[in-house]
Amino acid sequence: MSVKEQVLEAMKAAGKPVSAGEVEQLSGLDRKEIDKAFKELKKDEAITSPVRCKWEPVQ
Repeated sequence: MSVKEQVLEAMKAAGKPVSAGEVEQLSGLDRKEIDKAFKELKKDEAITSPVRCKWEPVQ
């Protein structure tokens, strides 16, 4: 499973908008890897930000 997929799974499991720090706690992934995945997911329009600095998967 790629880092992007792991990040998305952690976000879905949280069931609410989460920050990169929360994803780090949920997934155990490195923060730098999470930040790179967030950047790619934003570019792919796979995640959205309903609240500043919090992200969730696009429905």
